[in-house]
Amino acid sequence: MEGVIEPVMVHFEDLDAMGVVHNGRYVLLLERALAAYWTRAGWAFDPASPSFKDVFFVVREFAITYHVPITRVGPVHVQLWIDHLGNTSAVYGFRVLSADETVTYAEGRRVQVRLDPGTLRPAVIGPELREACAPLVRATASVGLDARTGR
Repeated sequence: MEGVIEPVMVHFEDLDAMGVVHNGRYVLLLERALAAYWTRAGWAFDPASPSFKDVFFVVREFAITYHVPITRVGPVHVQLWIDHLGNTSAVYGFRVLSADETVTYAEGRRVQVRLDPGTLRPAVIGPELREACAPLVRATASVGLDARTGR
C-alpha cells in the first residue's frame, strides 16, 4: 500500500441529521490526517513556526467520490499520498477507510498550490520540503511539472 495511513476520529458533530457523516466533513477528515502527518514530520502549520512560510499552501481543487456512508463516531483511517509534485503544486490522492481498512468510505484528490505568504502568488516548493514529501510520492507519480500548466 503506497503513502501513509493516518488514524483520525469521527466526532459526533461530524454526523448529520440522518446519523451519517455529512459529505462536507470528509474534507475535515483529510485535513486532520494531513495536519497529523506533517506536524509529526516537523512541518507545523503554525505561523509562529520557522517553517511556516514553506508550508503556506492553499487548496485549488478538491474532488471526492463517496462509496459507503460512515454511520458512527470513532476512529477511521485516511490513506494519503502524492500523485504529482510540481514546481509550485502538489496533487494528493486519498482514501477514507474503516479502522480495519476493509471498507473504503470515500476516495479523492486534492490539489494544493504553495504561495508566497507576502505576495499570495504561487511560489516554488523548495528542496527541503520537496525532500520531506518523498515518503508520500507514489512510484508512478510525476515530479517537477506544474499541475496547472503541465510543464
